[in-house]
This record gives sequence, C-alpha cells and structure tokens, in this order.
Amino acid sequence: MISVNNLSVHFGADILFDNISLNINKRDRIGLAGRNGAGKTTLLRIIAGQQKPTEGTVAVPEDVTIGYLPQEMVVKGDKSIYEETLSAFEEEQNLKRTIEKLTAEISVGKDHDSPEYLDLIHRLDEANNRFQLIGGNNIEENIEKVLLGLGFSRKDFERNIKEFSGGWQIRVEIAKLLLKKHDVLLLDEPTNHLDIESIQWLEEYLDNYDGAVVLVSHDRTLLDNITKRTVEISLGKVFDYKAPYSKYVVLRKERMESQIATYNNQQKQIEDIEKFIERFRYKATKAVQVQSRIKMLKKIERIEIDEEDKSGIYIKFPPAPRSGKVVVSAEELSKRYDANEVLQNIEFHIDAKEKIAFVGKNGEGKTTLSRIIVGELEHEGKCTVGYNVSIGYYAQNQSDLLDMDKTVLETIDDVAVGDIRTKIREILGSFLFSDDDVYKKVKILSGGEKSRLALAKLLLTPVNLLVLDEPTNHLDMRSKEILKQALQKYDGTLIVVSHDRYFLQGLTDKVFEFKNKSVRQYIGSIYDFLKSRKIETLRQLEISAKKNGDKTENISENKLKYEEKKQKERDLRKLNSQILKCEKRIEELESEIKTMEVKLIEPVILQNHEKQKEIFIRIDEMKKELTLEVNRWDELHKKSNYEF
Repeated sequence: MISVNNLSVHFGADILFDNISLNINKRDRIGLAGRNGAGKTTLLRIIAGQQKPTEGTVAVPEDVTIGYLPQEMVVKGDKSIYEETLSAFEEEQNLKRTIEKLTAEISVGKDHDSPEYLDLIHRLDEANNRFQLIGGNNIEENIEKVLLGLGFSRKDFERNIKEFSGGWQIRVEIAKLLLKKHDVLLLDEPTNHLDIESIQWLEEYLDNYDGAVVLVSHDRTLLDNITKRTVEISLGKVFDYKAPYSKYVVLRKERMESQIATYNNQQKQIEDIEKFIERFRYKATKAVQVQSRIKMLKKIERIEIDEEDKSGIYIKFPPAPRSGKVVVSAEELSKRYDANEVLQNIEFHIDAKEKIAFVGKNGEGKTTLSRIIVGELEHEGKCTVGYNVSIGYYAQNQSDLLDMDKTVLETIDDVAVGDIRTKIREILGSFLFSDDDVYKKVKILSGGEKSRLALAKLLLTPVNLLVLDEPTNHLDMRSKEILKQALQKYDGTLIVVSHDRYFLQGLTDKVFEFKNKSVRQYIGSIYDFLKSRKIETLRQLEISAKKNGDKTENISENKLKYEEKKQKERDLRKLNSQILKCEKRIEELESEIKTMEVKLIEPVILQNHEKQKEIFIRIDEMKKELTLEVNRWDELHKKSNYEF
C-alpha cells in the first residue's frame, strides 16, 4: 500500500537514515522501536508528507489516505466538543447539504420527463448511495462511541473546547483522526494524555481498525496487544521483525549476539590481513600478495554493531528511614475547586511499606489527593501524616519546576548536602548524564532528560514515602524499566499515579480507584484490578446506558450476566485460536529441526564445514524459537485454566 524506497536523511555530516526501505501493507500493525533520537518521529513525518527526505521516495497510491497524530500539537478552535468532532465528517456533511439541495429542487420541479429533472434524480441517487456507503446515517452514533471511549461524558459534548486542558483537547484530535477512517494511521505517542480505561478502549478500537496502523509508543502493553510487526531503527538502518514488542526484545538480543560474533570474526580477519601487509610491505617477493591483501581490505564491507546504551544501568534509592505503622490516614476528606467538588468525604489509611497505584479517569482527583498528602493543598476533613514520615514528591510538571538557566550539575549540586556531594557524578551517571552532559543548561534538555534530572533529585534525601505523579511521562522504554527496577527494591512506602499498565504490574500490591468523587480500594496488582473491574463489561453498560437515556440503573442483572457471558466466550475463542496457532508453529519447528538434523549427517554436508556451520546456526535459532513458543503455549494454557 505504501512503499518507502531508499530513504536517506542527513543533517550536515550526521546520518539519520541511510538508504532504508519499508512497506506498509493493508491492515498492518507496526510498532516503531529504537532509542530516543533514532528517527522514529522523523520517519512518521516523512511518510505523512510533512517532511522531505534528503534522498529517496515515499510512494502512496492516490486513493490511499493517511492520518497523522504528532506527539505535540497546538489545538485551535472555538466550537463545542461535539461540533469540533463533527468536523471530521466533511464529506458526509457536504453530501448531506447536496442531498437537501437536490431534494428541494426536485420537490418544485413540474416537468418530470425533462432531461433536467431526470439529471436531478440521477444526481440525488448518486449522492444518497455515496452517503449510505460511507456511513452518513451513523455519524451521531460514531461520535458518541469515540468521545465516550476517550473519556468524555455526554454533558461535555456541548462545552466549548477552550474550557478543556491541552490533554483533553488532544483527545478531540484523536477522536477526529479515528472517525475519518484513514487507510493508514500514523500515531506518535497517542497514550500520553489518556488514562487506563481510555487506553484500553483505544487498544480495542485499533485492534479492530480496518486500515493499517503504525505506532510509536512507550506503552509496552499497548504495543504487545496491538502490533504484529516491530520495525527497529538503529544506526540509520531498519530491521523488520514479524513479532510484537516483547518477542522482538528477545529476537533482537539473539540478533545482537550473532552480530557481535560476526563482528569479532571480521575484526580477526582484518587484523590478520593488516599484519600480513605490515610484515611483507617492503619485501619485493611478496609485493603481489601485499597489493592483493590491500585491495581485499578495501573491499571488505565493515560490520557495525548496533548502539546499545549501557550507561546508567542501575538506580538505587537510599534506604528509607523507619516510620510509624500508619503512614497516611484520612477521615471525611473533601476537596472542591470553586463549585467543582472533586473528592467527597473519602476515608482511607496507608500502612508502612505498602505500594499503591492511583488509577482512574483524568480529572477524578488522583493528582489532587497526591498534593493533599504532600501538604500542597488545603482541604476539608482530616488528612494525617504518620509518625516520622518524610515525603519525596514527583509532580506531573516536576521537570517544568527546574531552573532552566542552571546546568545539570548545578541543579543537583544546589540540593546535595553532606557525604552525598561526593556521589553527585555517580548519581547523574546513573540517570544517563555523563561527561560534558552535566554542563548542559536545563533549558536545552529534551523532555525525557528533564524528567530524569527531576527524578535524580529524589535520590538526594532519604525518604520513607515516595509520591510519584506520572513519573514515566517522557521516559523511554529503557529508562522506565530502570526506574521500575529501582522502585521494586525501594524499602519505603510508595504511591504511584500512572496509566502505564506494564510499569505498574509487579510494582504495586494495592489499587486506589478514583471515581465519582470517591476512592475505592482493591487488593492486588493492576491486572487483578482490571479483571475485577471487568472493563469490557463496563463498556457494554455504557452502550446500554446510551440507549436508555443514561439510566444505567435500569439495566437488568440478567443483561449484565449475559454481556459477561458473551465477553467471556469471545475471550475464550481468541485464546483457543492463539493456542492452536502456537501448536501449529511448534509442530512446524520440530519438523524443521528434525529435517535439518538429518541433513547434517549427509556425506556432502559432512565434508563442507561452512555448510555445517550454517545448519548448526539455523538449528540453534529454531530451537530458541521453539523454546519461546513452548513457553507461550504453556502460559496460554495456564491463562485458559485460570480464567475459564
């Protein structure tokens, strides 16, 4: 459908892409991977036609439409949410006006046999057919479905878009993009401004989307559940894996190991050739051989090893000072902003060493309660911090609170006291600031670098309660994994506000759900919570509520049970299909391995060491893939037995 041909992008002497090619096919689900700065956003911009490459072309058929969601955008508009979203249906609205105009003209026509009248009938018929074909009769239903899925309530539909924050305005842009039903969707970090429920809704929507989807995201769960291909950008080249993200990570590691082995062999070959040249350079009897080796050396295509950032492998939070058993408690706690009440008479207590996730839709009070706990907001009712509790707080806008005119080193040096001053360089190195990076001004740092610097400040004072509000925003996969590992080892009490399911899983053991001005507690991991909440069933409730004028209470218990049963049946069918595919691949691999092992003992192969080596490598690759498939088959069966 779309063909990227021999693409190169140069910035002066720096090469971002070097003669890369890539095809995007109908209904492809592609995740773009690569370290920050590798060129993921640039590639999307080029495919979308917003940036020109230095060399190469992007071939897009005339009838193929592309929708592009950039990471950052300025939303302008003075319409209601509904009217702004309605603008996505430009063709439908034009057709509707045409149909109304033609209908009016036909109604006043008197000569029904005239060519002009027959032409009007023909044009009206064509307009009606096109209107039906593109779903013109379902505009209102589709707008409601998408806006509700992205977290808006019906009472928001008539509110002016200016009343909403930038994050909510971007949700409207996402809605418009989805409703236009482009042939190809290019999405650059679409979940940055979404909560868990909206992300899950988007996940299902994209999974069933008729067109192709190319996705850049640091949400590992989303990538695993949506994508079927992972295209990695590294060293100016692309590597195409027919696998979702988690499987790609394993396959990439194997490719790296093979690449390193090949690189080492080539380095040995080059070293041997250079030694020969140096040894016999001035011997006339060896002149021909020396010249031959020099030519050979020039012809060797040097193997490059993919960049693997090994800096900052470990982050370790200081040991938490001892605190009382109850760290935070609240009674009849309420908070309102003018007429808007966010929290109403909530009660809870948090014990020492608990690790808690705050989840819920944006605007339900997660950040508000975080700020109340750390003492930043006034409130009604009681919120008591326990004995000897010291708090470290990372706000959503923490990176914006840094002094932009200071250097990285000065930012840390200003707050470091005592023995910790001797470890400033070590701490900054752990957060990927090394060598001259520490002398950079804060104002020139990227969003991810500012976030890492703000997190680094938390290491300077030992605390026994960490409150982190969206700490993974702007962090890449690797930085998030490093932070997660450090928090898992942290021995104090932890509160995390996050919409990243993979980051939260295995990190927290209790969930506080914020909804309807209250807080409800769940014991267990984030996935335990999502299962208990039956998000899929809630979506069915919302659809039913729309049909009943928002009277959710009228939905019968039998209806609820029916929806649960149907959803369970769909999940089981999907799981069984995955198991069958897994079993088929296991059989294929076992058969291929047997065939290759028989081939190894053939006389022709036994006499050809290079061919033997190739077969051994192939067998090893297949055995590794077989192990992965067997493990996956086992996990799927366990899931089947556990959930069904």
